[in-house]
Amino acid sequence: MRAFVYRDGTARELSFAEAIKIPRDGGLIWLHFDGRNADAVAWLRAQADIPPVAREAVLAHETRPRADVFGAGAVINLRGLGTTPDDDPDVLVSTRFWADKGRVISFGFRTALALEDVVQRFLAGTVQDPGDLLANFAQITSERLDPQVAGLGDAMDDCEVRVDSGSILATRHKVTDIRSQAISYRRFIAPQRQALERLAGAALDWLDEDDRLHLREAADRAARMTEELEAIRERAALIHEELTDRRAELIDTRSLIIAIAALIFLPVTFVTGLLGMNVEGIPFANEPWAFWGVVAFCGVIGLAVLGWFVKARWLRGK
Repeated sequence: MRAFVYRDGTARELSFAEAIKIPRDGGLIWLHFDGRNADAVAWLRAQADIPPVAREAVLAHETRPRADVFGAGAVINLRGLGTTPDDDPDVLVSTRFWADKGRVISFGFRTALALEDVVQRFLAGTVQDPGDLLANFAQITSERLDPQVAGLGDAMDDCEVRVDSGSILATRHKVTDIRSQAISYRRFIAPQRQALERLAGAALDWLDEDDRLHLREAADRAARMTEELEAIRERAALIHEELTDRRAELIDTRSLIIAIAALIFLPVTFVTGLLGMNVEGIPFANEPWAFWGVVAFCGVIGLAVLGWFVKARWLRGK
């Protein structure tokens, strides 16, 4: 549990016990809880001034971005990159907020990457009320997500270049991986845009016009990222179809070559099988030139069949 207080123009980090004793008659008290701490969960459940529905929304394990107003306070859930991506079950981790006048309670089961940046801004004195804190958290979260989404677009550009020159199987695996990531990001970024827009328009006296402007800016960036992710999904589908067509064409070409080779050797096999029978009466069986004569005869038959395929344009290029 961490606690931060902005009061009388000074921002500082205090112990949790000290922070909860400070009256909320000015400034800002920010309490941040780790959801894996049982004491933190118990303390939050005991707060009678937070509506029960809001408490359950903050403590929920499965969440999606949202912003709901409860009287003079609001529940906000934002998703962003985490500090331990390899250990997180979701690509974006959730941070829940209960905000009312003079106080913000944040709660998460994983640590958001934006958290320390917001802490630094708080201690620098640029975060002075609940609106500032939420607007800064939303902005930083969007700023950190933007390069990730742009990176997926760049990776898709590389896949488009590799369609003509790279391995079909390797390119398909790469496209599938990018598409999967895009779907995972879009699952949370699309509703996050709606949540930020709803918060920006909420009738809360601790949200000033500057805060609303920053929230709308973060919502606009989320909208652009959603559009980019949609484009990535569509491009991935097109590339996948192109690779499937190329693979089918490659298989057809190889099957044709195998069929032509089989047809060339079919009459030759018939001749050699006929002459290889262990019976009396095979012509020229005792002649010294017979073997080479049969070889030449088979060669002529093979060339004749091959010439017919060329004339029939079975061996045309692409």
